[in-house]
Parts: sequence; C-alpha cells; structure tokens
Amino acid sequence: MAEAHSAVAFSFSITHEGWDVNFDREVLHLVWASGIRSWKKRLARFKNNVRNGVFPAPLQSLWAMMGIVLALRYANNTFIKYTDIILQYLPGTSYVWQIVSCFILSLTFWLILIYIVRYTFKIMLMYKGWMYESRGGHKVSLQTKLWGLGVKLLSSKSKPLLYSYQGSLPKLPLPPVNQTMKRYLKSVRPLMNDSEFESMVKLANEFEDGIAVKLQRYLWLKSWWSSNYVSDWWEEYVYLRSRTPLIVNSNFYGTDAIMLHSTSIQAARAAMIIWQCLQYRRLIERQELEPIRVQGLVPLCSWQYERIFNTTRVPGAVSDKIVHYNDSRHIVVYHAGRYFKVIIYSQNRILHPCEIEEQIQSILDNTEKPYAGEEKVAALTAADRTHWANTRTQYFFKGINRQSLDAIEKAAFVVTLDEVPYEYDPEDSKKLDEFGRILMTGKGYDRWFDKSFTLCIGSNGRVGFNAEHSWADAAVMSHLWEFIIFDEAKKSGYQENGHTIGAPELEPPKPIRLQWNLEPVLEAIEKSYQVSLALVKDIDLRILAFSDYGKGFMKTAKVSPDAFIQMALQLAYYRDAGKFSLTYEASMTRLYREGRTETVRPCTLESSTWVKSMLDPNVDTNKRITLLREACATHQRGYQDAMCGKGIDRHLFCLYVVSKYLEVESPFLNKVLSEPWRLSTSQTPHGQTTQFDLRKFPNCISAGGGFGPVANDGYGVSYIIAGENLVFFHISSKKSSPHTDSSRFAVRITEALNDMKSLYDDWKSSTKQPSS
Repeated sequence: MAEAHSAVAFSFSITHEGWDVNFDREVLHLVWASGIRSWKKRLARFKNNVRNGVFPAPLQSLWAMMGIVLALRYANNTFIKYTDIILQYLPGTSYVWQIVSCFILSLTFWLILIYIVRYTFKIMLMYKGWMYESRGGHKVSLQTKLWGLGVKLLSSKSKPLLYSYQGSLPKLPLPPVNQTMKRYLKSVRPLMNDSEFESMVKLANEFEDGIAVKLQRYLWLKSWWSSNYVSDWWEEYVYLRSRTPLIVNSNFYGTDAIMLHSTSIQAARAAMIIWQCLQYRRLIERQELEPIRVQGLVPLCSWQYERIFNTTRVPGAVSDKIVHYNDSRHIVVYHAGRYFKVIIYSQNRILHPCEIEEQIQSILDNTEKPYAGEEKVAALTAADRTHWANTRTQYFFKGINRQSLDAIEKAAFVVTLDEVPYEYDPEDSKKLDEFGRILMTGKGYDRWFDKSFTLCIGSNGRVGFNAEHSWADAAVMSHLWEFIIFDEAKKSGYQENGHTIGAPELEPPKPIRLQWNLEPVLEAIEKSYQVSLALVKDIDLRILAFSDYGKGFMKTAKVSPDAFIQMALQLAYYRDAGKFSLTYEASMTRLYREGRTETVRPCTLESSTWVKSMLDPNVDTNKRITLLREACATHQRGYQDAMCGKGIDRHLFCLYVVSKYLEVESPFLNKVLSEPWRLSTSQTPHGQTTQFDLRKFPNCISAGGGFGPVANDGYGVSYIIAGENLVFFHISSKKSSPHTDSSRFAVRITEALNDMKSLYDDWKSSTKQPSS
C-alpha cells in the first residue's frame, strides 16, 4: 500500500561495506513541521493559562506595579526596608540586584492584589438575587444594581479568553435535605391521589430523619473537595455506565437553517461546513472564542467546550470512557459504505474550502466497493455497549482494524456524505419529518455514534449533525451550530455556480481509504445492526412548525415564553393521555464551575389546576388567565431555582449514589429514581453568539434539533423559539407503544397553543385591555 510505504521516514541496514542509511526527506519534513506545530500550541496554551490565572488583571498591570514599587523604592526611605529584606536572600546588593528585589516585591504585591480581586469576584458571583428580579430598572433592587456595577467593573478590565472565568466561578451549592424534600413532595402532589401521597410523605419523612443525615454528610465532603459534586457522577452513572444503545436513547441531532439553501452542490457545502468547524476549533484551541455571559454580565462555565473536537466515547464491558486528544490533523469521511481519512492541514495551515472541496469531490467520484462488513461496521457503535466493548477487544485490538479504528477515533470529527437529499417544503410537513429522522438515526449504521459529533451532508447540500451526549450538553453543540450558520451567511463563500470561492493554492492531500479485515466480525456487526434497525423502525418523529404566533405574542401576555410553551405542553399531554405525568425539562447549571444540567418539573399544582380549568366550562376567562399566570410564575421560579443549584433531582441522584457506595438501601430513593419521565422536554437555546442577528440575517433560522423519548410509552419534545412568529417542536415517540402517537401529539400541541391565544384574545376583549 502506497500510504504504508510513505509512512516509513528512514531505514538502515548493515552490509559488508558498512552502514547503509535511507531516509525520506518529505516524511521527515512532515514530522518536523508537526513537532513545531505541537510546540507552538503548547507555548500558546501556557501563555493563555498564565493569562487565565491572573484574570481579571491584564499582564501589563505587573509592569505598572513594578513602576510603582521602583518609584517608592527611590522616593521613600521608609520603603527601602522592604526591598532590603529581599536583598538579604539574594547573591549581591548591586544596582541590578536592587532591581531584582523590586521586581520580586512588586510580583508579590501584584499576586496578592490579583487574588484578592479574584476571590472578591468569586464571592460576588455567588449572589443570585439578580435572577429573581425583573429586568425592568424600576423593579431591580439597589443591592442588585450595586452588585451589577461591581461585577462589571471587576470583569471588564481586560478582554476575557474562553476559560478566563473558570477560576472565578463558584461551586455548585449543596441544598439542605429538608428543602429538597419539601420541593419534591410539592412536585409530585398533582401526580398522586391522597393515599399515594400520604404513603410518599411517610417514606420521605423516614428518609429525612434516618439515613439521609449520613448520606448528606458524605455528600457535603464531596461538595467541599471536588469542583462540582454532581457532574462527574452524572457523566459516569447516567451516560458512561448505561449499556443501552446510543442511537435514539442518548444521541441527539440538529438541523440546517431551513430557510436558506446556499448551494445544492454536496462537495461544496461539505467543504464549507468542515472549514468552519475547523475555524471554530482553532478559536477554542487559542481560547479566542468569547465566553457566554448572561445579560452580558454573568459568565457561564466553558469547561465543556474542550471536548467538542478530537473526542470519542470508548466502550467498556462495565463502563465506557471519554477519550480526548489534544490535536488531530485529519477528519474521517464516510460515503457509500466506505471510510476515508482526509488530511485537513498542509504546509502548516488549514486547507481552504476550495481545496477541501476537491478532496470531498474525489471521494464522491470514487467507485470502489466497500470491504466486507465495512458498510455496516458503525452499527457496533449504535447498539449494546457491552457487545461493542467485547467485539472491540477481540477484533479491533491490533492489525489494520486497529489502525482504521484509531484513524476514526482520533479524527477531529466524522463526516457522512449521504446519498439522499435533506428536504424542506412548507407545504409538505413529511419532508421535514424525514429530514429529522435521517439525522437522528440514519440507516442505523452510517453515523459513528461514539464520536463527539458526526456532520451529515445531504446529496442536495443541506446539512445537520448527530451528536453523542456524554461529553457535553446540547447547548454547547448549539453554540457551534449557530456559529456555523451565521458565519456562512455572513461570509457568502460560494460562487454563482454553487462551488466554493477561490482557487486551490496547492494540491491537497489525497483522501486515504481505510483498510479493514472484518470477515471474522460479520456476525457481531449483523447482530448490532439488527438491534439498531429495530430502534430505527420503531421511532416515530414529527417536526411541527407552528407559525400562527411566537415569542412576540407570548411577551405581550406578560409571561415567560418558555413557561408559556411548557403550559401548552401540559395541556396537550393531559388531553392526549387523560392524566398528568412526571415531566422533565432540562435547565443548565453553568453559572457554577463544571455545571451541566438540572431538572425542572413543569407539572406543578398550579399548572394542573390551570389545565383542569381549561377543560371546565364553568370557569370564566378571568379566572383562567389568573391561574395561567400563577402557573407560569411557579414554573419560572422553578427554572430559576434549578439554575441556582436549588433543584430536586441532581441532589437526590447524588444521595442515591452515596447510598450505593455505602451499600445502604433506601425505599424512598429507590422509588424516586425509578419513576418514569413520560414527557421529557428541552428548549434549544439560540442567540449564544455575538453575531446572532435575525434582523440582519432573517433566514438564518435553524429548525433546532431533537432526541428520542426517555420512556418507552412517553414523548420526547424539543422546541426552539425561532422568531417572533415561529416555534419548532420535535416530537418523538415509539411506534410500539399503543399510548403514544407523535402526529396526534403535534395536533394536541397546536390545539393547546391556539386555545391559549384565544384565551388571551377573549380576556383582552372582555376587559378592553390595549394590546402591547
């Protein structure tokens, strides 16, 4: 094989005439360039770590401190004694050593001052009162105004890098057990009858007065010792120890900006998106990506960004692990059942889009057939984790299978060039449904489900992604996707004929076909494929584009848009199932260091009372409006509590983990953690980048993304408030369940939203309220 020969940099042999040395100058040059690039990255990383370590003070402030110390040293006799103390420990007392003593003293003062500022900033970030106050200036307390001014002054002295705020973020607080018990019991009250609730109260009291004291003590030690008492256990026990297939059950997907269609040439669009991903990776590596700040003031944790690229999930017999590589010079492309390694660096730079387009087009033009088993080998990553771990150990431990597997796992990311188009037609909703289904599952074997993400490119140039969930939460992938969509629209990198702009400045490296010996693995591959195929056939996905109204009207209703939609989902589910159910909404805890998510429970006493009022003809409009506003206010308060570390489920989860370590059984915890989430919901965030501007780029509207149902007899609902008059809902369920139907639930959501609009219209008419 040509690539195998070219990989040999030098060889030598001993003959009767002496040493015979042969070396390949080109390969040695590549090795040298790779080493130089690696050292440059290390130096840049060291410099950035120093800047982050002294943030919010700029490095230049050290020289200012040096100037002050020198001035005091030679202008104030009483100050000399401080430098003289340092001089006693230096080799000499000459003028040069006096300067050195001044530098040491100024460095000491500077570091003390910096850490005083950093810890002051950290203490200020612990304050969360701002979140519970209205944004209207007249409703904000003086305390919050002064706090905001202080945070702004402390954090605006220098431009922050991506990880600049990490050392200043507070730890996630551990709530008292009695508060968590009160919140839990209140959340389950609408789901239980009187006898069931009394039984649960008894279990909760026994737990709180008994084993909870000991469990909380251990958990307090963990919260004190670790940077986050939840995240490592959440990653380990919820994701990595799960043995269920990743497809449908864990991975999620995201769709293109459906109002745009920049080019219909698959190679051109693939090249542009790949190039933009690499630009984003460079921003992360250099820490030049601007950290997200809530209201432009309060920073969010950026820890998860580190693992977007060069990351894979490696299967294990009992537990998987996440492996992140510091660098990768290639991607892997899958097309027509074949895998190709594509080098994306040449001559010490990232290839231009037009050069990547040549590489992609050569893959599309390649007519070679897949090796036996190659087409469906990724089905191993989709199905049971233990089966994949055992197969990997047995058949992918050495030889060409190991080399090809390494190429995939060490790639920056994987790209799939699908042979079908991704279509969107406002007049035919089934096309958008199929668009989402292709991204969620594909054929069950044409996405490498272990990789941090797989870019999916349709034959008509539309794109999407399928992402693994353990390494980060959906908001991080949404940030990358938002960057790509707006950067592409802003730069307009296509010619009129649809190809990428520019002419290649060099001949790009040719894609390298990965080699496989999968004859012994065919049975294992087929076994995994049958598992993934069953899941693919069972998924029922419906994408609802609700365009009657959106965020604009919800704001005039003077309630949170998220709370408004959650109430609509509660009404829709009650009409669909005839009962209330435990409802999950994901909230982020990234206001704290290494924070991930917390659960908001939208099904509350207030929401259930409002839903019942909507079905009771004897309740008048004014009462329904009052109940709706109370329900929305309760929901918003619950969301705020979750963001501030006052949630229910992560605390109970960690107490459960401690109980398992101590081998102590808790009937209360066993019951709580076995309750099914039949309605699992999540809002896709947007507006995370500073370039997000729908007024300037009105068509840069992604339809968001989705995930599979958490319970076999439940729904998974992801939604994105895409504009003033547009909301997308991604509704998933399983066809095998007789209790669910995604299309039926989409109708229920539409009915609920329209009924809520009619409710407000009737209320305004009856009270003659002017519209805002």
